Order: sequence, then structure tokens, then C-alpha cells
Amino acid sequence: MRILQFAAAAIALSLANLSIALAPRTALAFGDVGAFDPRVLITGSQTGAAHATAPARWAWELIQRTSAPARLQPTVVRADDPAVVNDPFLYWSGESEVDPLTAGEIAGLRRFFGLGGVLLVDDAMPGEQGEPSAFGRSARRELGRVLGDSTRIAIGADHVIFRTFYLLGRAQGRVQGPATLEAIVRGAQVQVVFSEHDIGGAMARSVSGAWEQRVLPGGELQREHAIRLAINIAMYVLCSNYKDDQVHAPYLMRRRAAATP
Repeated sequence: MRILQFAAAAIALSLANLSIALAPRTALAFGDVGAFDPRVLITGSQTGAAHATAPARWAWELIQRTSAPARLQPTVVRADDPAVVNDPFLYWSGESEVDPLTAGEIAGLRRFFGLGGVLLVDDAMPGEQGEPSAFGRSARRELGRVLGDSTRIAIGADHVIFRTFYLLGRAQGRVQGPATLEAIVRGAQVQVVFSEHDIGGAMARSVSGAWEQRVLPGGELQREHAIRLAINIAMYVLCSNYKDDQVHAPYLMRRRAAATP
């Protein structure tokens, strides 16, 4: 039922161009409610996202394509920082094996998921066919320690994530990889998405405007589909019920009112 509500809300939002309570084509400041923040999750010895420019580009694309609010200067948060629960989304990317999570990091992520947060695990070094790298394998291992129910399922074109804004037939990134994503679903909500496609690699763009990574084998059309997948993930997060009783409640209530026939 919740997934159907997400889909209905997202379709209504796109048709209405998100005109209520939004400021089109402007970036909201830190602390403004409702803005999508592609927050970079760091654990252990990590210092940032695998592709440093990808999160900001993600926010920019979301604003330009949907007029949804987003932070053009995404934040970075450690798993053991109390601020990890301040927003509903985390972006965890990497190229090498992650360190075992500490007790504090596990506790922080459990609080985040307990509030309904969504985590994208984006493997930045998958094999040509989408085989998980050391990062992808170790991230799965560590999340198994965080979540009691860490069963992963494949989600594809029939899932709401592939239909929240764009209608997508498959998953793609810098690497084409498998047609599906993997997900951990808890309480009918996707809480962890695993991508073996390097979505961030397809979005990374230098200050000069040049794309930083080649996209293979499908070139610029594949890059466009990767960006569309990122937009859909953001819209899924914006339509979630994270912390309804706290800071995001007013924004979510206005959006739901706009989506009500």
C-alpha cells in the first residue's frame, strides 16, 4: 500500500511541477525543510564519495529537471555522528573494501534505518558485467551486521523506483551492469539500494563542465539513463515518510495535500 502511495504522490508531483511550497530552480540553504540532500556517508577511513563531484551534480540535475528542492552543497556525515539521522537519505560509495563498522557506526545506522531512512550503496568499481567489487561485497557484509533482516531482493522495471518520475526499463550507470538493482525491503519500504553500476561515475562532472568518466558501453544515452535513475531515487526519498512527526512533517503534509484529488 505504501509503495502505491509513493507512486501516486510522485506522479501527481510531476504533473503539478511541484508548484506548492517549492522555489523553482533555486538551491535551499542548510536547515531548510524538505530539500533533497544527497548526503555522503563515510565510515572508517573513508574521506568522501568515490566521485567527489557526483552528489552536487545529482542535486543540480534534480532541481533543473523537476524543480524539486535540493541542496547544491550536499553534506558529508559519519555513521557515528548524531547528525546521521537529520535527513532521510545517505549515499555510500567506494572503490575499495570498507573497514568493519565500529559499535558507534552500527548504532548510528540502526537509528537512521529505524526512522525509515534510505541508503544507496553505489559501487564505484564494479566489473564490466556488474560484478560487485571489494567495496560492494564488504558493504553488504557490514550492513548485514547493522540490520537484523538484511535479505536482498532484485528490483526492476516493475518497481516504483523505476517509475517515480521517469519510466525506466532497467538500471544503468557508468557501467551498464545488470538490469536490476538489489534492495533490502523492510516494512514494505525499500531502505537499502545496492547498485553495481557506478551511478555516481556517470554523474561526476568537473568545474570546466566536462564529464569526468567515460560511460560504457552505451555512451551518452546510457549516461542520461543513469541520471534519470538517480532522479527517480531522489523522488522516492522525497515521497517517503521519514520522521513524519519531526522536522519534515510540515513539508510532507503540504506535498500530500497537493497530491490529493
